[in-house]
Amino acid sequence: MISGENIREDFPILFQKVNDERLVYLDNAATTQKPTQVIESINIYYSTINANVHRGVHTLAERATEAYEGAREKVRKFINANETAEILFTRGTTTSLNWVARSYGEGNLKAGDEIVISYMEHHSNIVPWQQVAKKTGATLKYIGVGKDGELDMDDAAKQITKNTKIVSIAQVSNVLGGIAPVKKLAEMAHAVGAVMVVDGAQSTPHMPIDVQALDCDFFAFSGHKMCGPTGIGVLYGKRALLEKMEPVEFGGEMIDFVNLYDSTWTELPWKFEAGTPNIAGAIVLGTAIDYLNELGMENIHQYERSLVEYVLPKLEAVPGITVYGPQNPENHTGVIAFNLDGIHPHDVATALDMEGVAVRAGHHCAQPLHAYLKVPATARASFYIYNTKADCDRLVEAIYATKEFFKNGTV
Repeated sequence: MISGENIREDFPILFQKVNDERLVYLDNAATTQKPTQVIESINIYYSTINANVHRGVHTLAERATEAYEGAREKVRKFINANETAEILFTRGTTTSLNWVARSYGEGNLKAGDEIVISYMEHHSNIVPWQQVAKKTGATLKYIGVGKDGELDMDDAAKQITKNTKIVSIAQVSNVLGGIAPVKKLAEMAHAVGAVMVVDGAQSTPHMPIDVQALDCDFFAFSGHKMCGPTGIGVLYGKRALLEKMEPVEFGGEMIDFVNLYDSTWTELPWKFEAGTPNIAGAIVLGTAIDYLNELGMENIHQYERSLVEYVLPKLEAVPGITVYGPQNPENHTGVIAFNLDGIHPHDVATALDMEGVAVRAGHHCAQPLHAYLKVPATARASFYIYNTKADCDRLVEAIYATKEFFKNGTV
């Protein structure tokens, strides 16, 4: 078992005070903090090997290309893709899902076809499909949420039909924290000839991922939610699908030959990566993967589960609190959304910040889910590897202090 106390030593940003209180950072679903190894990796790249990739034959260009493609191989191993040609570097999960929607979706859907998502999706896995449905005439359908706060698989069986061509689901909800059975959903999708798209933004940083075992057709995730830098993400796609898809961005790097009136594309994965890529971002994402691999993804998963098992009962014992999501810690990641009776979530987050506890408040880019839950917003605490049981206790104490303040005006 890993130790959050020891891991904290690698994250310099955590050793500061906010409002004269020790910082307790619980906004990890939005972005994670960066270890010293990652911060130093950025400096090393720009100080020693900065150059454009693939085009130059000089030493720095060759070093940069080797490191950039080496990072692609690290990603491949990390999610167990079959080959590096199936790993595309993007700006993040949102870009990855948009590429699938615009290239595969618009290229393969027609009126009468169905796209199936769920009420628990992030806007990045809703809005692109709305646009595809409008352009193609396809129908957008939603899988409901069960009373336990998990995906309603009985409803999934009803929504996925012979007309379904795409099923796109978040493996972990960024609000409810539940883990969706994407392998089972992939089986259901493939049984009717549909492709399975997985939003892995909230799962990849927290548990082992094996895209071949999941048998998903596309898998998207972001670097900044897994100790890496912002502006870098990944789209995995099965080679057979990627080969048939058209790029959504055009220009340098992704071409094979350009004449006056037509062009041809280079081979995978580069045919999708137009222009100068985020070279530093990809290389430093590789450093973040090295860091997580050293800890062990299963160890991370079990450690975070131990935090949830510790804090969830304490939160549920707070008078006037509503905790959303699965009640079973075994199917609950470190994302916990809640509300306090009579106090707006934004006021809750502001009050917690005065105690040094950083949480998120709002609809978390999941407005359809909040409408489904019949609440305008929630407060959200989200845990990661450097959080501890002491952080859990500070969250609970700060919630009690918040309740006291709004009741009596004192802490």
